[in-house]
Amino acid sequence: MPRHHQKKSSAPGGSQRQLRVGEQVRHAIADILAQGSVHDADLEGHIITVPEVRMSPDLKLATIYVMPLGGRDTELVITALDRNKKFLRGEVARRVNLKFAPDLRFRVDERFDEAERIEKLLRTPAVQKDLDKDLDKDLEQNPDSDREEEQ
Repeated sequence: MPRHHQKKSSAPGGSQRQLRVGEQVRHAIADILAQGSVHDADLEGHIITVPEVRMSPDLKLATIYVMPLGGRDTELVITALDRNKKFLRGEVARRVNLKFAPDLRFRVDERFDEAERIEKLLRTPAVQKDLDKDLDKDLEQNPDSDREEEQ
């Protein structure tokens, strides 16, 4: 009786192949958008960053994370990209050598918002107080470490 084991990828973004193809698709989409090849009134005047593309294990689905410069009109941009999905898929197929052109799915990249939220949390008085306590404790335990940095 044959056993089929699917190898789970230990890498956070997928296998090496998924990561490599995702990066190729990211470059292709970024080039297409930078060149202004997509003729859509809603996209004109927007500079769009493509920080990440995640590929499915079979490489048939590409989830493309985008962020318009300044974070404005995100829903409008996502809708416009979805409208032009067929054109973009054809362009990706020409630029990236794959057996199948992946279906494209556009999502707003919320990492910037999350990073800003964490920064705000770290600047709150309660957290600052805790950080100051930890710093004082470290200095008590290692009084020479401060002198070594000065030399």
